[in-house]
Amino acid sequence: MCGIFGIYPHKDAAELTCLGLYALQHRGEESAGIISRQGKKVHLHKALGLVSSVFNEKILRSLRGDLAVGHLRYSTTGSSNIKNTQPFYVKSKLWDIAIAHNGNLTNTLELSKELENRGALFQTTMDSEIITHLLAHSQKKDIKEAIVWALSKLEGAYSLVLMVNDTLIGARDTFGWRPLCLGKLDGAYVLASETCALDLINAEYIRDIEPGEIVFIKKDTIESIKPFKETKRAFCIFEYIYFSRPDSNIFCHNVYLARKKLGMQLANEFPIQADMVMPIPDSGVFAALGFAEVSKIPFEFGMIRNHYIGRTFIQPSQDLRDFRVKIKLNPLRDVLKGKEVILVEDSIVRGTTSRARLKTLRQAGVSKIHMRVSCPPLRFPCFYGIDFPTRKELIAAKHDLDWVRDFIGADSLEYLSLEGMLKAMPLAKENFCTACFTGEYPVNHTCHFSKTLLERSSRQST
Repeated sequence: MCGIFGIYPHKDAAELTCLGLYALQHRGEESAGIISRQGKKVHLHKALGLVSSVFNEKILRSLRGDLAVGHLRYSTTGSSNIKNTQPFYVKSKLWDIAIAHNGNLTNTLELSKELENRGALFQTTMDSEIITHLLAHSQKKDIKEAIVWALSKLEGAYSLVLMVNDTLIGARDTFGWRPLCLGKLDGAYVLASETCALDLINAEYIRDIEPGEIVFIKKDTIESIKPFKETKRAFCIFEYIYFSRPDSNIFCHNVYLARKKLGMQLANEFPIQADMVMPIPDSGVFAALGFAEVSKIPFEFGMIRNHYIGRTFIQPSQDLRDFRVKIKLNPLRDVLKGKEVILVEDSIVRGTTSRARLKTLRQAGVSKIHMRVSCPPLRFPCFYGIDFPTRKELIAAKHDLDWVRDFIGADSLEYLSLEGMLKAMPLAKENFCTACFTGEYPVNHTCHFSKTLLERSSRQST
């Protein structure tokens, strides 16, 4: 998760970055920040909270300059506090460096120990801070050489937007786990996690930043290099299932259409008769539309979402998730009473959210609930930017289908098959990381990852 954005050169850089972050708010609700550059002066504002609470007109006016970088945080590593908010900013002998990072690095401990031995002082528990220290400690005097050297030291997932002096830089790891696209507005170049951010500011979409690519934007010029050895693709399939906005194009294809095809495939695999097909808003809506289209069963909204409540999955604590589940969705009792429903959800992670929602539906008078999930069971941890780093958090890793069905309170439960999920995707299956379903990681370092995460957790608790 996390949302990143950058623009250069534009007279309204900070204001446009703020709008871009609004469009990307679904990618992180924990904190927001913008850094801008005016000549040799740097202006930074960041805080915990949503974009609407972090920024106002007065603050945006203070972020002067024609270069800006913005970040929205969804925490997977590092605790939830102001020190861990991005963009990170450091001033070295040669450069002013700011970074906005989406993804998870997997060799953080090794790099942090190496840098500490060189005298680096870490201010946060974030893996992203590693990158700023690498750049600050680089012996390279050329920006391009320093960036290439720093990124060559990284393992894991990263899509980056950086400000290094008067240069805006975008980069993506060679596997391409997380998205990053390039656009243009009024002669300025724009970098964003998703195309919906370009749409909001009326920027023209040019293309995706390719895996392993680094782009350097200086005034009205742009240069692209691919300095690293090519690896296989490992696009995060969860971007299509849950993370991204449906009006975005991710990995060059539309999210709405992908989710609808997941629902169509689900209906083909598990046909059933009922009175209505209903989604869990909002992420289950488009799979439910596909399911209803194939099954010829009426589509209905049986629950209405309070849009002033954020995404429950990306809340930083279980207590907050449980609370928000209760106030996020309200059942339509007159629509549901006495009905047998097919309930379509995008995924089941811990199971507690689904259990609470099905209990609410029972209380509203639903007679039977057939739960259908538009992805396979999540059984393995993710080390690349999703907040389930251990198997114990995943209900399907510990229990079989019947146990999960009874726990959440469904009359029947079926998950889309792995083959069916990949068949519904707009790209060939070789392009995707499906490790959270299969345990087959793109790189064979799972034991190392588990040890790293354990040590990191211990370090954060001290």
